[in-house]
Amino acid sequence: MSTIELFAGLARRRGWDAWATPRDLFERLNREFGFTLDVAASAENALCGQFFTEADDGLAQPWTGRVWCNPPYGRAIGEWVERAARYAFTIPGPEVPEVIVMLIPASTDTSWWHDHVHGQATEVRLIRGRLTFGRSRMGRAPFPSAIAVYRPRVRLGGTYYTTIGRDA
Repeated sequence: MSTIELFAGLARRRGWDAWATPRDLFERLNREFGFTLDVAASAENALCGQFFTEADDGLAQPWTGRVWCNPPYGRAIGEWVERAARYAFTIPGPEVPEVIVMLIPASTDTSWWHDHVHGQATEVRLIRGRLTFGRSRMGRAPFPSAIAVYRPRVRLGGTYYTTIGRDA
């Protein structure tokens, strides 16, 4: 079991909303991307006017517009990044999102990272330092984080990597 899965399990057992997106990070990204849909939210932590909750099952819903995704960090995270990567190779059309931006663990040692982030995302922004997730009682996360950007209508032939600070 990975550190991320252990942390997620502990947070879930204690009833903590340990993974709510840091507001200042979201606001900085939202100024750049203008998000219209949060595909992995709860009514309490949704960051866009349009959002999908766990009950809605964001993986089963169409993703359109300018998509924000801070997916669940357990074993299912691979399904979320796979979904974004599939859109990166979709023929443009009205049912294809303009951009998908994900806040994910920088788990470069995992198969989901190699299969669906590296070489699939248009851009990866490695976040310098550790994030403090919204309303977390655990302080800084015990793992590094990254922003993965998928632009289905833009293919650069690889993934562009850069580093950003955790603070706005």
